[in-house]
Amino acid sequence: MSLQTLVVPVAYNEKIKLKNVIDRFLKSPCVSLADYLIVDDGSDDGTTEMIASYRDKGVKTLKHARRRGVGAAIRTGIEYARNNGYAVIVIMAGNDKDNPDEIPALLKGLLDEGHDLVQGSRYLGKVGAGGQMPFYRKLATRLHPMVFSLFTGRRLTDTTNGFRAIRLSIFDDTRIDLNQKWLDTYELEPYILWKVITLGYKFKEVFVTKIYPAQKSGGYTKMVPIISWWSILKPLFYLRLGIKR
Repeated sequence: MSLQTLVVPVAYNEKIKLKNVIDRFLKSPCVSLADYLIVDDGSDDGTTEMIASYRDKGVKTLKHARRRGVGAAIRTGIEYARNNGYAVIVIMAGNDKDNPDEIPALLKGLLDEGHDLVQGSRYLGKVGAGGQMPFYRKLATRLHPMVFSLFTGRRLTDTTNGFRAIRLSIFDDTRIDLNQKWLDTYELEPYILWKVITLGYKFKEVFVTKIYPAQKSGGYTKMVPIISWWSILKPLFYLRLGIKR
């Protein structure tokens, strides 16, 4: 990794699963090659204290005073990275669905091939979703890329996967405005992906795994059917119709 890289998991009340996320990263090949910042979105279940216990191992953290949403948390991570001289940010889940050993596969597309965003895909020619992925999410994670591909004219396979690497210089483009209130929850990620593709930045997908833990282990998501999925879908309609910019 020749570009300064910051890996950013975002989490809200993920004390148990986030501990495993941290431990896995600290054992991964990336631990000596990238910095690590957890954005804590106002947790109140002991997550904050658990993260603090890793301070002496180089784990950095920023905490929102209250829960603001995953989009706002990602924005905080991006702002921190840009303000502190990083060139690349890797966004990953704080609920242990992503494998940190696959971070180099994302970064290869940026560092060796010159792409601006490399999107992880569980559906890129392989079966990558493991564990107890709920049926409605299987449908939704297939529907979203179909709509996205139709609206942008670019075939994508997994547009709801939050595991991705981004070249931070794209945010110098004033046509990409992250500081919009409507992007605070699940809208920000498809917004960034839409802008990258429609503005002509270099983009690719790479295969990654995605593991869904059993419900009894703490659940697989904090998303709410219908409400949260509209939050992910509406940027496509808003941007396509020119309602938002």
